[in-house]
Amino acid sequence: MPRRFSAVLSLAAIAAVVAVASAFTTPPTPAPKAKVAPTVAPAADEAVNIDWRVLAGLDYSNGKATDTLKKLEGKLVRIPGFVVPLDDFQEEGAEFLLVPYYGACVHTPPPPPNQIVMVEMTGKKAIKLNLFDAVWMSGRLKIASVESPYGTVGYQLEGLKVEPYSAK
Repeated sequence: MPRRFSAVLSLAAIAAVVAVASAFTTPPTPAPKAKVAPTVAPAADEAVNIDWRVLAGLDYSNGKATDTLKKLEGKLVRIPGFVVPLDDFQEEGAEFLLVPYYGACVHTPPPPPNQIVMVEMTGKKAIKLNLFDAVWMSGRLKIASVESPYGTVGYQLEGLKVEPYSAK
């Protein structure tokens, strides 16, 4: 058999095998239906997880905020971040800053105001201020410019709860 005829025959055999194999495969399953978000608002004591991209929605040069951010005014939120004591070497305190990354405000230029939260714990309850560990900070958010030892802050938070950071 000529070599060219053999190659054509081999390609035809492969095509036949593919056609037969595809005839015996199961049909694709339909895509799952999209989950619809519940229309029920979260309970008053249930914090809404937000991240620093949401807080970046404040234009600190003119005080204007995105609609998403405006809806969070006075709401219970939960933000991941790092604690910065207001006084050097302070180990406990009821007032501190929350920032998005380790070391912000300490020995570097501070982040912009829309990336700093002034936290005052409810009832002036002092907590351990550990610079090195990320935390989840829960409390009531207020869009308000405040001066701190480290510069202008764009937010205030009435702190209710501090938890070690986890991905949940």
